[in-house]
Amino acid sequence: MVDSTRSERRFVPFFRRYTKTWIHAVATAGLTAFGTLTFVNRAFAVVALGIYVLPPVVLFLRGANPGERGSNATKTAVTEADLRGDSGTSPRDRSDATGGSNAESETVDDAKSESDGDAPTRSWTVAETPTDGTLFDTVVAEGAAYAVGENGVVLRSEGDEDDRNDWRIALEDGPGANAADLRGVDATTDGRAVWVAGDGGALGRFDVAGGRHTDHSAPADVTDNWTAVAVGGTTDDETVLLANGSGQVLRGRYRDGDLAWDTPVKPGSGSSLCAATMVGASVGVLCDTNDGVFETDDGGETFGRIGIDGVDGTLTDVTATGGGRRYVTTDDGICYRGDDGTWTPTRLGDEGIRAVSAADGAVAACGETGVVYERADGEWDRTLTPANGTLHGIAVAPSRSVAVGAGGTVVERRTDATT
Repeated sequence: MVDSTRSERRFVPFFRRYTKTWIHAVATAGLTAFGTLTFVNRAFAVVALGIYVLPPVVLFLRGANPGERGSNATKTAVTEADLRGDSGTSPRDRSDATGGSNAESETVDDAKSESDGDAPTRSWTVAETPTDGTLFDTVVAEGAAYAVGENGVVLRSEGDEDDRNDWRIALEDGPGANAADLRGVDATTDGRAVWVAGDGGALGRFDVAGGRHTDHSAPADVTDNWTAVAVGGTTDDETVLLANGSGQVLRGRYRDGDLAWDTPVKPGSGSSLCAATMVGASVGVLCDTNDGVFETDDGGETFGRIGIDGVDGTLTDVTATGGGRRYVTTDDGICYRGDDGTWTPTRLGDEGIRAVSAADGAVAACGETGVVYERADGEWDRTLTPANGTLHGIAVAPSRSVAVGAGGTVVERRTDATT
């Protein structure tokens, strides 16, 4: 089991929290004030550095947690103290200790052995791919898997059980043949159409059955860098949401070959939108880099903020289930689970979490150092995959899970049952 106390005491996540406290603000002011006096006497430089450096060092050595704020305890079902184990209760009792949540407790365990009962295999294997560029996102559609990345590459794997190295180049240099990096990929609910999006307004649609792609780059004459794409509905009755770094969402409707775009809207304050997902034809969820999570129930015509208060790290990805549950990850190792307006944080590890995916009862997240976390029966299991670097994207499906990342890495696990 992951030692959450040790995780909290690691210096990098500690310093992230420290920089958001009043102590850091005062120390920074002192650094500036005494720094300006160096023209009088250079000894003031030593004083300035001491004022800035000593507080975090002392707090860290004393085991303090600068991320704790009394007001935040009422905003989430489990506080940072609970994540460290300060409540004095076992992991399964922590939510009860807060007095504000009936949600089940969550823990992180090492992955179960493949020999445990009749459970499906948990073995992740490395696939051979025809690229060494970074892959940013992936999706599983009708058993086939797609991955997108640098220089506009689109990879496709048919899911042949007899050939685990069947990844081929479906598109070498992007939908517009200009080698713009592709950042996101998503599929319709029936898996028969796949959309890819990326830098410079790059946008394309794949007809899975026909194996053809159509270039829809610069939709509505917008050539911004798309940070995420989400697709809802079935083939030829598709809703497409495109998010950019200016905090805008562009909504498109694809009907029997005709594509129409609305005017871009800005759900939040203008902070960069970093992730998007859709459930069915109408429900969509977005998140930005300023702790904002936004939801639509009308296919992207309007959005409302649904969280999250008191986040210490930066949001990185979001996924949702048909049952109304949302999962949001951060770059400091936390995964937030949203149920009926309540957000429950779980520390998965020390490394940043880059992506999360959910489908048919399975939830998985991935991030730095090639680690994958999978949630089952209210608990998170940790698996160190054969990946050597950061995993940027992940997709789960009943019979197949895929994660992609640096250096053209693809790791996958194929099973005959839902994990």
